[in-house]
Amino acid sequence: MTPAIRRNLASSACILATLLTASCSVNPATSAAGVGSGSHQPLRIGISLSMTGDFGDTARAAKRGYQLWADQVNKAGGILGRQVQLKIVDDASSSTQVVTNYQNLISRDHVDLVFGPVSSLLTVPAARVAARYGYAFIESAGGAPTVFALHLHNLFLAQPSPVAELGVSFCDYILSLPAGRRPRTVAYSSVDNPFATSVVDTMRRRLQAAGITTVLNQTYPSEQADVGPTVSRIVATHPDMVIAGTQGEDAYETVRAMIQQRFDPKWLFMPNDANDPVNFPDKAGKGNVAGIFTSNDWSPLVNRTGNQQFIKEYLAKFGGSADTIDASSAEAYAAGQILQAVAEKTGKADNTTIISSLHSMTVQTVEGSLSWDSDGATSGHDNMLEEWTDGRLLPVYPSDTAVHAPVIPKPAWGG
Repeated sequence: MTPAIRRNLASSACILATLLTASCSVNPATSAAGVGSGSHQPLRIGISLSMTGDFGDTARAAKRGYQLWADQVNKAGGILGRQVQLKIVDDASSSTQVVTNYQNLISRDHVDLVFGPVSSLLTVPAARVAARYGYAFIESAGGAPTVFALHLHNLFLAQPSPVAELGVSFCDYILSLPAGRRPRTVAYSSVDNPFATSVVDTMRRRLQAAGITTVLNQTYPSEQADVGPTVSRIVATHPDMVIAGTQGEDAYETVRAMIQQRFDPKWLFMPNDANDPVNFPDKAGKGNVAGIFTSNDWSPLVNRTGNQQFIKEYLAKFGGSADTIDASSAEAYAAGQILQAVAEKTGKADNTTIISSLHSMTVQTVEGSLSWDSDGATSGHDNMLEEWTDGRLLPVYPSDTAVHAPVIPKPAWGG
């Protein structure tokens, strides 16, 4: 082999090594920095959702919201000319699997962007992964204090207020009643979950300060299969009002157990599961939901930016009626609206631009007007109080969103 050939081979090897090194050292978070600047490659967004396990109902509703937003955007030409492709993987409601999923989506699949999972329990570990890789983390369903205690600059909640505020509207309503009509005693019961406990604790502090006596304050394990003993402890205290922080199947079991034990509180507030317009009446019993209060960040009866289009397109794609649209779908749809707003304002949709832009933006969505503090929490208090009335979830408080007066006391079971 001649010296010239050896020199050429060595030179080629060096060039190849340099290219391989550069390829391996690309930061996934910045590799999409040119998004919207002439690229026609699909914009790939990775999402881990609990299609199975405890959070399945919420995840399936969120998936519809993400899909609906992507369909609408693509029909209109995509994000800055790029068609949106969603890569959705199942985390089985597991905090271990959700970490693996986001690591794979970012480092193996090299998605351009990610959206968050459902539940605060999964958002905490997932958000840490996204932060480590420098990815923006717009998340539709993780608003417990534990999420914002991470102090992550890349995280943004797609709801009008953190979860801890979810019961504020009910407290405001109760305290707006004349003293003689208010409940005198209250039992608090919550599954050991950061979503549920943060809501219940906030409400307890507020109502105790107003003079409503706490007769029970209990937390039960998330893995507890039988909530009968938990309900028995509530019944034993004979409270006027029950505030039940549930997360999934325990909500339906709590209602069934109250009926079996012939306990019918005058006020029953369930901040989470009772706001599911499909699964709650189906699994708790359509005749057993009347008079139950809940809280929600979205309603088909409230006018917000893009809401009517969202409802129209949702019904065209998935069928049903407006009353059966789960708020989780609206939250996921809003996450897409947030990304879209950044792209329209800046002409870019890379992670660095999204993170820097959202900390100084206010975005109009189906979830209301959203802006964020340094930890990604929204500062609004737009959650509305709803009540199951005549088989429908109706906003009843405050007055600017109410379409029906609250019905108190709660009708008897089966009423």
